[in-house]
Amino acid sequence: MHAAPIHVSLIVPVYNNPQDLVECISALKTAQPAHSEIIVVNDGSTDDTGSVAEGLGVTVLHLRENAGGAAARNHGARNARGAIYFFIDSDVVVQPDTVDRVVQFFQERPEFAAIFGSYNTEPRAQNFISQYRNLLHHYFHQRGRSEASTFWSGCGAIRRSAFEVVDGFDEDFKTNMEDVELGYRLKKAGFRIRLQKALQVTHLKQWTFTSMIQSDFISRALPWSRLIQEAREFPNDLNVALTQRVSVMFVLLGLAFLMGGAVWPPLLLISGAVVTATILLNWPLVVFFFQQRGLLFACGCIPLYLLYYLYSGIAYLIVWMEFKIISRGKPTDSISDY
Repeated sequence: MHAAPIHVSLIVPVYNNPQDLVECISALKTAQPAHSEIIVVNDGSTDDTGSVAEGLGVTVLHLRENAGGAAARNHGARNARGAIYFFIDSDVVVQPDTVDRVVQFFQERPEFAAIFGSYNTEPRAQNFISQYRNLLHHYFHQRGRSEASTFWSGCGAIRRSAFEVVDGFDEDFKTNMEDVELGYRLKKAGFRIRLQKALQVTHLKQWTFTSMIQSDFISRALPWSRLIQEAREFPNDLNVALTQRVSVMFVLLGLAFLMGGAVWPPLLLISGAVVTATILLNWPLVVFFFQQRGLLFACGCIPLYLLYYLYSGIAYLIVWMEFKIISRGKPTDSISDY
């Protein structure tokens, strides 16, 4: 006898994005297996997203005000019937076999509570920043540990039982880091998470230089640094792997030596050497960019990822100082540890 199919709920939060939503839901319908449902959560959109969603032939839930991704996903989960919650961003297009592969994974690997994938190497937007940003995400996810220490809700699924144990997404997170925070809590609770590198989806979003900096610094680097400080550990994986941390340190040192070069010019040589060492440390990334888009593209990406390390380091220093100031302001605990 064959095991009964697992009922999966496909949950798509959306805010002011009707065009991408249509393509996202169309792909999900093509990939939708039996014993499943599609739930769109309209997160207080102020345009015609809600009415467009209503015409797509799926379940649509409406939030009166924009509450953020965490609240929207939780709201979808509360109204879902599936044993698996499969979260998909509204600007993502799945492959025809994506959902089947996720369901099959959970059927065959009961020891895992969650699974997530990555963007593929062919984003829809063709401008340079979008291509770079998407490929960077793909690179880190493809080289991440299969036994993951975090989670990604752009294309990620969780067993309902595990989701309920950790009380879902933390709605206090108003940035797009609520999925990473959820992953940390899942791991802390003893659940296993799988990064399935072959589970790849197409990203539709068009990035600009400004939106990239704003997202990376405000919505990712700062809250991720706070998560690290609160957890008091660096998981050696994805964007906080050892190589990435060393790169951040090198770039900050290079900037310090560059500024010091205004007073003592020989420091400029040291700054150049440190930056060169950072490039060499990340040479596999340069080679990856070259293989995907050619020499000019790879050369253009070098200053962007050096900048990425720079503002990531600045964000961590800001948060580190915040925690130092807060800890100094707290009264000393007189209770013995024994």
